Amino acid sequence: MIEVKSIDHIVLRTSDINAMLYFYQNVLGCPVERELPELGLTQLRAGDSIIDLVSVDSELGKLGGKAPTQNGRNLDHFCLQIEAVEEKELIRYLNKHNIEVTEFETRYGAQGFGRSTYIEDPEGNVVELKPRI
Repeated sequence: MIEVKSIDHIVLRTSDINAMLYFYQNVLGCPVERELPELGLTQLRAGDSIIDLVSVDSELGKLGGKAPTQNGRNLDHFCLQIEAVEEKELIRYLNKHNIEVTEFETRYGAQGFGRSTYIEDPEGNVVELKPRI
């Protein structure tokens, strides 16, 4: 039913946005593609994918809890781009496997704006599913 095509984006939480920007821009060569300072979000192009950097003290960052530490949460979520599928069909499929699904919403990712939903894996990691358009 689900056919994963690629990783669309990952979301990393940070307490030092300048150090993260330096690393991803200057060391790894990922240019800034989009900034939403009111949310505390900077999106960097990583080939066909996106790396989202979220300041933990921002509106968006506070949703993820405390700042990352050695034993704390740094990855907010990752997004898998999947083959095109009807939203209702995907929800039925996931529910059949006892997986809770959030409402589909339009979000920005590596391929631009598109509809996506969030689920959790057995360890509680948040996985965003974004069907191809």
